[in-house]
Amino acid sequence: MEPIIVVDHLNKTFQTKEGPVTAAKDISFTIEKGDIFGIIGLSGAGKSTLVRCLNLLERPDSGTVMVDGEDLQALTPRQLREKRKNIGMIFQHFNLLMQRNVIDNICFPLEISGMKKSEARKKAMEYLKIVGMEEKAKAYPAQLSGGQKQRVAIARVLANTPQIILCDEATSALDPQTTKSILELLSQINKDFGITIVVITHEMSVVQQICSHVAVLDKGELAEMGTVREIFEKPKTEAAKRLIIGNQSGIVEEMKGKRLIRIVFDGQSSYEPVVSNVSLAFGTPVNIMYAATRDIGGSAVGEMILQLPENTLVADRMMEYLVERKLKVEELSNE
Repeated sequence: MEPIIVVDHLNKTFQTKEGPVTAAKDISFTIEKGDIFGIIGLSGAGKSTLVRCLNLLERPDSGTVMVDGEDLQALTPRQLREKRKNIGMIFQHFNLLMQRNVIDNICFPLEISGMKKSEARKKAMEYLKIVGMEEKAKAYPAQLSGGQKQRVAIARVLANTPQIILCDEATSALDPQTTKSILELLSQINKDFGITIVVITHEMSVVQQICSHVAVLDKGELAEMGTVREIFEKPKTEAAKRLIIGNQSGIVEEMKGKRLIRIVFDGQSSYEPVVSNVSLAFGTPVNIMYAATRDIGGSAVGEMILQLPENTLVADRMMEYLVERKLKVEELSNE
């Protein structure tokens, strides 16, 4: 695959009343053409600043942003405007024009670009069908649900036939079921049109459902990057662990002084009765503190947090037993 976005040593600092705030510090990564790439981090990690640097809505202090082989900072204002037509953006709050109906919302940017009104309406209807909103063509945004508004926003972006779509917390205002349907739509668009999609989010579940690769941001720095599966199975940095094991952090805090481990199961090992087997093998029980199954890249991947016996020798032998069975085992720090 060939790269479509290359970020090299990007830096961005904002001046505030309290002093300078570094939103991006020496960030470098590459996104391949046709990929669905996640950028994840907690609030204040620098996600939104970074995504706005990808189309130069925010201009970096230093470093380069290459899009499809062109250095965005080297373009003239006119050339940059043309380049941005290839980079669509979907926002958390939809950004629809409330005084225009659905089809006019989609036609608006097309007419501004010089397309005839009849042609713009024809094209708008084509994309409304793609997002399943053709029956709402004459409805106004106030008459739509959050998920329907986001579908209209997606259709509006698609009408400009972009190479890249940037999704800045595009599902954060939606309920879980609607989020799932919007992510499925984006995945289908990626498959049907080959559009590269960059997903900015603070939710690991979003990344796990739709992305193939992910970059983890922490306080403006790139903490970790890799495939979603690699980072889910064995996060290397504290930032990644907070995002992946964050839902279970309360368990770890409550069990201070106890021996806790996290096990990750792939599609094959998830069918083995691991807890029963290890308890029978050593004649002592283990406590299941947490268990869940997640869909990562279309495959079921399970995780479990176990409390091991206080006997150090038995606990060590249990961990060896699990590792010998090709399970990914990590001891959790609860100090």
